[in-house]
Amino acid sequence: MRRCVWIPVPVIVGAGPSGLAVAACLKEKGLPSLVLERCNCIASLWQLKTYDRLRLHLPKKFCELPFMSFPQDFPAYPSKQQFVQYLEAYANKFDIRPVFNATVVSAEYDQSIGFWRLRLKDDRNDEYVCRWLIVATGENAEEMVPEIEGMEEFEGTILHSSRYTKGDGFRGKKVLVVGCGNSGMELSLDLCNHNAIPSLVVRDTVHILPREMLGKSTFGLSMWLLKWLPISLVDSLLLVVSRLIIGDTAKFGIERPKMGPLQLKNLSGKTPVLDVGTLDKIKSGNIKVCPGIQRVRHLSVEFVNGNTENFDAIILATGYKSNVPSWLKEKEMFSEKDGVPKRAFPNGWKGENGLYAVGFTKRGLMGASMDAKRIAEHIEICWKSEAKQLSSALISAASLKL
Repeated sequence: MRRCVWIPVPVIVGAGPSGLAVAACLKEKGLPSLVLERCNCIASLWQLKTYDRLRLHLPKKFCELPFMSFPQDFPAYPSKQQFVQYLEAYANKFDIRPVFNATVVSAEYDQSIGFWRLRLKDDRNDEYVCRWLIVATGENAEEMVPEIEGMEEFEGTILHSSRYTKGDGFRGKKVLVVGCGNSGMELSLDLCNHNAIPSLVVRDTVHILPREMLGKSTFGLSMWLLKWLPISLVDSLLLVVSRLIIGDTAKFGIERPKMGPLQLKNLSGKTPVLDVGTLDKIKSGNIKVCPGIQRVRHLSVEFVNGNTENFDAIILATGYKSNVPSWLKEKEMFSEKDGVPKRAFPNGWKGENGLYAVGFTKRGLMGASMDAKRIAEHIEICWKSEAKQLSSALISAASLKL
């Protein structure tokens, strides 16, 4: 038998930074919430599925959640451990206490009663019924594992970057890193620093920018320039300065997209790589750049250019994806193809029947914070309106009795 539990407050699915942000915004307006988390800790992606050397790619002032700054003694680019400390302090400050090990396996709007029904996979196999449902599982809920011919034949080690911690276990080994985003670049650097022999698959074009330009963070400088100049001109300036600082990346097998980095980010969500030292290792030959993979064999990899090379391990730095289609039974707000809101930022935070989304903006923590504030403001309006209607109904009922 399944127990049905009425939840009179907004239900937030996911206790990552986005879920914590919207819970805090609601708390600031005097509204409680219930946060459900499938793992046994907050920010499970950061705590359980990231490598040790990870730091925030953007300066801390651009990564703050609403109503709380980072400690002043934290560096400009906090480490993974420092960011987790910040999130734990954030949860304590706003008294956010998620229900852990509570996986939502199904959520569906029941037209007959006008509420959401959430079925949980927990010790009691409960069903929750609520008025407001906030999806905060984000863009990075599940690992993306590409289908590569022959991968099941490989006799060496294959792992996704979510299981990589540091490179000391690969010392002296030839490792192929698949994926040239920020994670792939940093893993290659970490392997190199631990005396492994890394190669990096660069299948597509990618923008590589220095993390800092002219003594300022590249991101911060971009945001400042966008206040005064059109995005196309800012892109042109970024590329000119990048070429002066890091040179022509095409010489090392890394072609740039025709579209500028900021325009490409807005259009597709593809984030430019902010270099933290990997490019120097590529220039020196310590990290080899390889083209796309044709197929994998027992202890070797054949590339699309016809070359074949032996490897001891393959690390898939191929990113993550949304898991919303696997549990949310809704077709209007979220795309069934990629599990993100169909409406682009800044309009993807609100659906119908009390459904909301936070953490799907492709604009990092800044985008999540903006959506969290919008959601809290909208729920506050609904809450007060419905409370007023209920109060009026009770007064009317009392008057009839009199």
